[in-house]
Parts: sequence; C-alpha cells; structure tokens
Amino acid sequence: MDIDTLCIHGSDIRYDTTGALSVPIFQSATFEHPGVGQSTGYDYSRVQNPTREHLERTLARLENGVDALAFSSGMAALTALMELFSPGDHIIASDDLYGGSRRLFDNVSMKNGLKFDFINTSNKPEIEKSIRAETKAIFIETPTNPMMQVTDISEVSRLCRERGLLLIVDNTFLTPYFQRPLDLGADIVLHSGTKYLCGHNDTLAGFLVVADPGLSERLRFIYKTTGACLSPFDSWLLIRGIKTLHIRMQRQQENAIKIARWLCEQEKVRAVHYVGLPSHPGYSVSVRQASGFGAMISFEVDSEKTALRLLENVKIIKYAESLGGVESLITYPILQTHADLPEEVRKLKGINETLLRLSVGIECVDDLIADLTQAIEVC
Repeated sequence: MDIDTLCIHGSDIRYDTTGALSVPIFQSATFEHPGVGQSTGYDYSRVQNPTREHLERTLARLENGVDALAFSSGMAALTALMELFSPGDHIIASDDLYGGSRRLFDNVSMKNGLKFDFINTSNKPEIEKSIRAETKAIFIETPTNPMMQVTDISEVSRLCRERGLLLIVDNTFLTPYFQRPLDLGADIVLHSGTKYLCGHNDTLAGFLVVADPGLSERLRFIYKTTGACLSPFDSWLLIRGIKTLHIRMQRQQENAIKIARWLCEQEKVRAVHYVGLPSHPGYSVSVRQASGFGAMISFEVDSEKTALRLLENVKIIKYAESLGGVESLITYPILQTHADLPEEVRKLKGINETLLRLSVGIECVDDLIADLTQAIEVC
C-alpha cells in the first residue's frame, strides 16, 4: 500500500461496530476482565490502550517495523531506550545532536554508567576508530540538528552488522514519508512525534520503532515498567495529525527549497545549510537514501546584531522553539535548543551567535519570503 494511503487509513484494527471513521478515544485507565484468568487484551492503559495501539500500529506500518511504542515525549522515548544498556556499555553518537539528547547523555546516561564518544558519523573511518570492545550501539541523527549533516545509514548499518552493534536512527526531521531507516538496515528508529508526525504544535509525543521482535519484547517490558506512555487523547491527536503527514511534508519541502535558494542570494546571509541544495556535502547521500529533503534549514548571518534583529522583526514566522508544525518557526539554537551544551562544544560545531534554524511551514511561500525580506531589511 502506498504511504499516502497508509497515512490516512493507518492501522486496519477496528474497535467498535458503529462505523465511526474517527478512531474512538478510549479514555479509560483500566479495563474489566471477562472472568478470572481472562482478558480482553486490554488490562491497564500503561501497558496498552486501544487508541494508542491504533497509533502504534500505524507508525509501525509507516516505518516498516514489527512494533512501535508511543511515549509521552521524544525525550521519554530516548530515556526508555537508554535502559537497554548497562553500566560500562559504550555508545557512539553523532556529534551534532538535538541539544536535549546530548543533555540526557551527558547528565543522566553517563551518571548511570554509560560511556559515549561524540563523533562525525558521516565519516566511516572515524566510526571504526571509535569502536571498542564494550561498544553496544551507534546513535545517529540524519540530517543532524542543527547543522544538517548527513550520515549514510546503509554504510553504518553494514559496519554495525559486522561488529554486532545496534544502529539507532533519530528520524524526526524526515519522518517515514521521506526516509525509512529500518529499510536501510537500522534496528531502532526514534521520533519526536511532537514535530512533523503531529504537525500542529498542540501536543508532545515520542516513538520507538523496531525491526526485531526480540527488541520489541525488551522495550515493551521497559515501557510498562517505567510508564511514560502516551495518553489516549494525545494518541488521537497524533492519529489525526498523521492523516495529513504526506501533504504537509510535500508542501513544507516545496516551500523550504524556494526559501533556501532565496537565502543563498542574500547579502547578509553567510551560509545556508539545507540538504536539498546540490552544494550541500550530503546531497548525494540524501538522494540515495531518502525520497525527499525535508523542510529544516539552518543559516548563518553576518553578525549577532543581524540575528537578533531578524528574530525580533519576523511577523508571520514565529520566534519559538520546536519544529515540524504547519506554522513556520525560527529558533536561535545558542539560546534555545542547544543552550545547555558546553560553550566549547557549541563553538566547535558552529552553533554560535550568528546561527539561526528555520522550520518551514505550509504558509504561502511568497508571504514567508516577504516576511524574511522585511526582517532582514530592518537589519
């Protein structure tokens, strides 16, 4: 079935006999047993809920996984994922990650005994050099947040297979509509469902999608034990959001390509990081492993003053954290998404006073460009 159709019809499970096209919201914490030792398949909503199950099966089908688990946030999903590992285990991770992921690794996972090397995962020799006897997994974002670096998932997957490592891919930026890491050899896919999957900036959610039943069983145990499950109503919001994922992603990408090209022509813009530009170092890999480039752009302006004036003067585009919604949002990573990174780490990656990140929405692209034009002219 085509992914456009899957987005709309999702799971084929039916939960009632009314013929309702909208999945019912089973707002129940617990479920009655038909008899002693008997179950309807639903006992307690922390373990499973019919509304959440519909969402999870939908996402598993979209990612071609055997199972998907829906969490109360992307960070809740990542926190549960780290419970697969034991003190002393070593993980290799992309050195350009969402700041919240790096904050968790640095301040919680390391405290719990895990070890990390943060490297450029688009460089295979650097990965090979970092593998130790205690290495258990490679964790990548591609494209990365916020510098849009691209890692060849198939290449890293082959290396993981050779060394017996798990490959974990954060697929938040491209979603299964543009990229399916499990098909490329990944073992686990992570999503902040708050972003494109929801698409409307109105709830928090996170997902883990797995390719192996054994991993599913291990994560399900962690899931029911730690309890950061997605609520029935929020699950329904995600089901509704995913129905328009394909048309939103198409429109957002169309807008992003036009804006990226426009930014390249601006005198006050020093660099544009967008994987859909042929000049981007990861362009050829992106073409090979993804069906689209997404709608995330980072760009560098000529001075801190220009960056601040632009943030203060956009009108249609909103100065706000997060990404992936129908509204265009502009973010200042140094003060927002990556504020908790040590200064030396930020500077090494180019996350400085002149870097801005733009999540392109579905508005009329001419209006967005006009908004950026007037904001830059004020500078």
